[in-house]
Amino acid sequence: MPTGIVTGASRGLGLALARALSERGWQLVVDGRDGDALARGVAGLRGIVPIAGDVSDPAHRAALVESAGAGIDLLVNNASLLGPSPQPALAEYPPAELARVYDVNVFAPLALVQLVLPRLSAAAAIVNVTSDAAVEPYEGWGGYGSSKAALEQLTAVLGAEHPDLRVYTVDPGDMRTQMHQDAFPGEDISDRPPPEDSIPGLLALIEGSLPSGRYRARQLTEVTA
Repeated sequence: MPTGIVTGASRGLGLALARALSERGWQLVVDGRDGDALARGVAGLRGIVPIAGDVSDPAHRAALVESAGAGIDLLVNNASLLGPSPQPALAEYPPAELARVYDVNVFAPLALVQLVLPRLSAAAAIVNVTSDAAVEPYEGWGGYGSSKAALEQLTAVLGAEHPDLRVYTVDPGDMRTQMHQDAFPGEDISDRPPPEDSIPGLLALIEGSLPSGRYRARQLTEVTA
């Protein structure tokens, strides 16, 4: 029975992925900053161990990995922090807030990778969730976007350093999530697709054999068809 860790699983993409993997027989350790929301989200799912906490906390990261045990088959670094809402221009971005965004979006995923590497199985995959804001210079997205750009470069280097593993960044596309709503306060985002629409592509990546690299979730089913 495959074992994985999925961060940021109290809602949105992380929760949708945890549900899908649970249905496919995975044993998962999942986390979220809001313990009550995490417990509600995964209630009734088989093979799920929820651990509330913040991925930027070293003790919490250690607890996730210890709970997963030896022989880990999957790490999904999905937990992310948008930063201030509405998002400020870089010229006005508080350095302390930017440091916090980087702690969650860059340093925590790398630290988790470092912890799981000795425990990964031969066919394991590391999936770091990114955004088109990592490659497109959208006005007002300098904080979040630059953190995802840094995550993408870290992921690419990890793939080069560990050619025996599958190391991915995946862009799930626009989604109707709370984070996306926070990025556009007061706007109607009901036209965005739900996160469930990105899950088939993620599953194709996780369960397939594509080489390490950057992928778009909604194109993956076409690539692997």
